Amino acid sequence: MNIFRLTGDLSHLAAIIILLLKIWKSRSCAGISGKSQLLFALVFTTRYLDLFTSFISLYNTSMKLIYIACSYATVYLIYMKFKATYDGNHDTFRVEFLIVPVGGLSFLVNHDFSPLEILWTFSIYLESVAILPQLFMISKTGEAETITTHYLFFLGLYRALYLVNWIWRYYFEGFFDLIAVVAGVVQTVLYCDFFYLYVTKVLKGKKLSLPAKRRLNISDVQPCSTITAVGMGGL
Repeated sequence: MNIFRLTGDLSHLAAIIILLLKIWKSRSCAGISGKSQLLFALVFTTRYLDLFTSFISLYNTSMKLIYIACSYATVYLIYMKFKATYDGNHDTFRVEFLIVPVGGLSFLVNHDFSPLEILWTFSIYLESVAILPQLFMISKTGEAETITTHYLFFLGLYRALYLVNWIWRYYFEGFFDLIAVVAGVVQTVLYCDFFYLYVTKVLKGKKLSLPAKRRLNISDVQPCSTITAVGMGGL
Protein backbone atom coordinates (compact mmCIF):
# COMPACT_ATOMS: atom_id res chain seq x y z
CA MET A 1 0.00 0.00 0.00
CA ASN A 2 1.37 3.41 -0.98
CA ILE A 3 1.10 6.62 1.04
CA PHE A 4 -1.54 8.12 -1.25
CA ARG A 5 -3.95 5.25 -0.74
CA LEU A 6 -3.34 5.26 3.02
CA THR A 7 -3.92 9.01 3.35
CA GLY A 8 -6.94 8.67 1.06
CA ASP A 9 -8.43 6.03 3.36
CA LEU A 10 -7.71 8.19 6.41
CA SER A 11 -9.33 11.21 4.74
CA HIS A 12 -12.38 9.11 3.96
CA LEU A 13 -12.54 7.90 7.54
CA ALA A 14 -12.08 11.46 8.84
CA ALA A 15 -15.01 12.65 6.71
CA ILE A 16 -17.27 9.95 8.11
CA ILE A 17 -16.24 10.62 11.71
CA ILE A 18 -16.70 14.39 11.26
CA LEU A 19 -20.23 13.84 10.00
CA LEU A 20 -21.17 11.42 12.79
CA LEU A 21 -19.76 13.72 15.47
CA LYS A 22 -21.52 16.71 13.94
CA ILE A 23 -24.88 14.98 14.09
CA TRP A 24 -24.35 13.47 17.54
CA LYS A 25 -22.98 16.57 19.26
CA SER A 26 -25.52 18.96 17.78
CA ARG A 27 -28.33 16.41 18.16
CA SER A 28 -29.37 17.51 14.71
CA CYS A 29 -28.96 16.42 11.11
CA ALA A 30 -29.99 19.78 9.67
CA GLY A 31 -28.20 20.49 6.41
CA ILE A 32 -27.30 16.84 5.84
CA SER A 33 -28.77 14.97 2.88
CA GLY A 34 -30.23 11.69 4.06
CA LYS A 35 -30.47 10.60 0.45
CA SER A 36 -26.71 10.93 -0.07
CA GLN A 37 -26.11 8.90 3.08
CA LEU A 38 -28.50 6.19 1.91
CA LEU A 39 -26.62 6.04 -1.39
CA PHE A 40 -23.28 5.72 0.42
CA ALA A 41 -24.71 2.91 2.56
CA LEU A 42 -25.78 1.17 -0.65
CA VAL A 43 -22.31 1.75 -2.11
CA PHE A 44 -20.53 0.07 0.79
CA THR A 45 -23.04 -2.77 1.01
CA THR A 46 -22.70 -3.75 -2.66
CA ARG A 47 -18.94 -3.18 -2.79
CA TYR A 48 -17.90 -5.17 0.25
CA LEU A 49 -19.82 -8.38 -0.28
CA ASP A 50 -16.40 -9.95 -0.83
CA LEU A 51 -16.09 -9.95 2.96
CA PHE A 52 -17.96 -13.25 2.75
CA THR A 53 -15.73 -14.74 0.07
CA SER A 54 -12.16 -13.55 0.54
CA PHE A 55 -9.67 -12.18 3.05
CA ILE A 56 -6.97 -9.72 1.96
CA SER A 57 -5.63 -8.30 5.22
CA LEU A 58 -6.74 -7.27 8.68
CA TYR A 59 -6.50 -3.62 7.66
CA ASN A 60 -8.64 -4.17 4.56
CA THR A 61 -11.32 -6.09 6.43
CA SER A 62 -11.38 -3.63 9.32
CA MET A 63 -11.80 -0.60 7.08
CA LYS A 64 -14.59 -2.26 5.14
CA LEU A 65 -16.49 -3.10 8.34
CA ILE A 66 -15.96 0.42 9.68
CA TYR A 67 -17.29 2.01 6.49
CA ILE A 68 -20.37 -0.21 6.48
CA ALA A 69 -21.10 0.27 10.18
CA CYS A 70 -20.61 4.05 10.06
CA SER A 71 -22.75 4.48 6.95
CA TYR A 72 -25.70 2.66 8.53
CA ALA A 73 -25.15 4.48 11.83
CA THR A 74 -25.41 7.77 9.94
CA VAL A 75 -28.60 6.67 8.20
CA TYR A 76 -30.04 5.60 11.57
CA LEU A 77 -29.26 8.97 13.15
CA ILE A 78 -30.84 10.86 10.27
CA TYR A 79 -33.99 8.82 9.73
CA MET A 80 -34.60 7.50 13.24
CA LYS A 81 -32.76 9.10 16.17
CA PHE A 82 -32.92 12.72 15.01
CA LYS A 83 -35.66 12.42 12.40
CA ALA A 84 -37.39 15.58 13.72
CA THR A 85 -34.38 17.68 12.63
CA TYR A 86 -34.10 16.18 9.14
CA ASP A 87 -34.78 18.76 6.43
CA GLY A 88 -36.72 16.64 3.98
CA ASN A 89 -38.17 19.73 2.29
CA HIS A 90 -34.76 20.57 0.85
CA ASP A 91 -33.49 17.01 0.38
CA THR A 92 -35.50 16.44 -2.79
CA PHE A 93 -33.00 15.06 -5.29
CA ARG A 94 -34.57 12.27 -7.39
CA VAL A 95 -32.15 9.44 -6.63
CA GLU A 96 -33.80 7.17 -9.17
CA PHE A 97 -32.11 9.34 -11.82
CA LEU A 98 -28.82 8.04 -10.40
CA ILE A 99 -29.61 4.45 -9.40
CA VAL A 100 -31.33 3.36 -12.61
CA PRO A 101 -28.67 4.61 -15.08
CA VAL A 102 -25.86 3.40 -12.81
CA GLY A 103 -27.50 -0.01 -12.52
CA GLY A 104 -27.87 -0.30 -16.28
CA LEU A 105 -24.30 0.83 -16.91
CA SER A 106 -22.90 -1.69 -14.43
CA PHE A 107 -24.51 -4.49 -16.45
CA LEU A 108 -23.14 -3.15 -19.72
CA VAL A 109 -19.62 -2.09 -18.68
CA ASN A 110 -17.83 -4.31 -16.17
CA HIS A 111 -14.74 -6.49 -15.83
CA ASP A 112 -16.64 -9.76 -15.54
CA PHE A 113 -20.31 -10.60 -15.94
CA SER A 114 -20.76 -12.19 -12.53
CA PRO A 115 -23.01 -11.12 -9.62
CA LEU A 116 -20.22 -9.92 -7.31
CA GLU A 117 -18.37 -8.12 -10.09
CA ILE A 118 -21.52 -6.37 -11.34
CA LEU A 119 -22.38 -5.26 -7.80
CA TRP A 120 -18.80 -4.03 -7.28
CA THR A 121 -18.99 -2.08 -10.54
CA PHE A 122 -22.38 -0.69 -9.53
CA SER A 123 -20.85 0.58 -6.28
CA ILE A 124 -17.99 2.28 -8.11
CA TYR A 125 -20.32 4.08 -10.49
CA LEU A 126 -22.78 4.99 -7.75
CA GLU A 127 -20.10 6.38 -5.42
CA SER A 128 -19.01 8.81 -8.14
CA VAL A 129 -22.42 10.53 -8.04
CA ALA A 130 -23.68 9.71 -4.53
CA ILE A 131 -22.74 13.18 -3.27
CA LEU A 132 -25.06 14.91 -5.75
CA PRO A 133 -28.09 14.97 -3.39
CA GLN A 134 -25.93 16.75 -0.79
CA LEU A 135 -24.63 19.29 -3.29
CA PHE A 136 -28.15 19.72 -4.63
CA MET A 137 -29.41 20.39 -1.10
CA ILE A 138 -26.76 23.06 -0.55
CA SER A 139 -27.64 24.65 -3.87
CA LYS A 140 -31.26 24.92 -2.69
CA THR A 141 -30.55 26.37 0.75
CA GLY A 142 -27.71 28.54 -0.52
CA GLU A 143 -25.44 27.79 2.45
CA ALA A 144 -23.80 25.08 4.53
CA GLU A 145 -22.58 24.83 8.11
CA THR A 146 -18.81 24.96 8.52
CA ILE A 147 -18.63 21.43 9.94
CA THR A 148 -20.59 20.13 6.94
CA THR A 149 -18.11 21.78 4.59
CA HIS A 150 -15.25 20.07 6.46
CA TYR A 151 -17.01 16.74 5.88
CA LEU A 152 -17.35 17.46 2.16
CA PHE A 153 -13.74 18.64 1.91
CA PHE A 154 -12.30 15.45 3.39
CA LEU A 155 -14.64 13.36 1.26
CA GLY A 156 -13.40 15.12 -1.87
CA LEU A 157 -9.79 14.94 -0.68
CA TYR A 158 -10.13 11.17 -0.28
CA ARG A 159 -11.12 10.79 -3.91
CA ALA A 160 -8.43 13.17 -5.16
CA LEU A 161 -5.78 11.21 -3.25
CA TYR A 162 -7.08 7.99 -4.76
CA LEU A 163 -6.55 9.46 -8.22
CA VAL A 164 -2.89 10.03 -7.32
CA ASN A 165 -2.83 6.49 -5.92
CA TRP A 166 -3.96 5.09 -9.27
CA ILE A 167 -1.28 7.09 -11.11
CA TRP A 168 1.31 5.74 -8.66
CA ARG A 169 0.13 2.17 -9.13
CA TYR A 170 0.16 2.51 -12.89
CA TYR A 171 3.76 3.71 -12.99
CA PHE A 172 5.20 1.51 -10.23
CA GLU A 173 2.98 -1.58 -10.30
CA GLY A 174 1.65 -1.64 -13.85
CA PHE A 175 -1.91 -1.69 -12.49
CA PHE A 176 -4.68 0.23 -14.22
CA ASP A 177 -8.45 -0.06 -13.65
CA LEU A 178 -10.24 2.07 -16.24
CA ILE A 179 -13.65 1.77 -14.54
CA ALA A 180 -12.36 2.96 -11.17
CA VAL A 181 -10.26 5.75 -12.70
CA VAL A 182 -13.05 7.20 -14.86
CA ALA A 183 -15.54 7.05 -11.99
CA GLY A 184 -12.97 8.67 -9.70
CA VAL A 185 -12.35 11.49 -12.15
CA VAL A 186 -16.09 12.15 -12.42
CA GLN A 187 -16.41 12.23 -8.64
CA THR A 188 -13.44 14.58 -8.23
CA VAL A 189 -14.77 16.96 -10.89
CA LEU A 190 -18.05 17.24 -8.98
CA TYR A 191 -16.10 18.55 -5.99
CA CYS A 192 -13.99 21.11 -7.88
CA ASP A 193 -16.40 24.03 -7.48
CA PHE A 194 -16.85 23.18 -3.82
CA PHE A 195 -13.06 23.05 -3.28
CA TYR A 196 -12.78 26.57 -4.65
CA LEU A 197 -15.45 27.88 -2.28
CA TYR A 198 -13.91 25.98 0.62
CA VAL A 199 -10.47 27.53 0.08
CA THR A 200 -11.73 31.06 -0.64
CA LYS A 201 -14.34 31.18 2.13
CA VAL A 202 -14.25 28.48 4.78
CA LEU A 203 -10.48 28.48 5.28
CA LYS A 204 -10.69 32.24 5.75
CA GLY A 205 -13.21 31.86 8.54
CA LYS A 206 -16.24 32.73 6.45
CA LYS A 207 -19.44 30.73 6.21
CA LEU A 208 -20.01 28.97 2.92
CA SER A 209 -22.92 30.76 1.32
CA LEU A 210 -23.83 31.00 -2.33
CA PRO A 211 -24.66 34.22 -4.17
CA ALA A 212 -28.36 34.45 -4.97
CA LYS A 213 -27.70 34.03 -8.69
CA ARG A 214 -26.04 30.65 -8.05
CA ARG A 215 -28.79 29.22 -5.88
CA LEU A 216 -31.05 26.68 -7.47
CA ASN A 217 -34.72 27.53 -7.86
CA ILE A 218 -36.29 24.07 -7.83
CA SER A 219 -39.52 25.25 -9.38
CA ASP A 220 -37.54 26.10 -12.50
CA VAL A 221 -35.81 22.72 -12.73
CA GLN A 222 -37.30 19.91 -14.77
CA PRO A 223 -36.61 16.30 -13.71
CA CYS A 224 -34.55 15.54 -16.80
CA SER A 225 -32.20 18.43 -16.03
CA THR A 226 -31.69 17.76 -12.34
CA ILE A 227 -28.32 16.02 -12.64
CA THR A 228 -27.02 18.59 -15.10
CA ALA A 229 -28.07 21.49 -12.87
CA VAL A 230 -26.03 20.20 -9.95
CA GLY A 231 -23.06 18.81 -11.86
CA MET A 232 -22.58 21.94 -13.95
CA GLY A 233 -22.78 24.64 -11.33
CA GLY A 234 -25.08 23.90 -8.43
CA LEU A 235 -22.31 25.23 -6.18
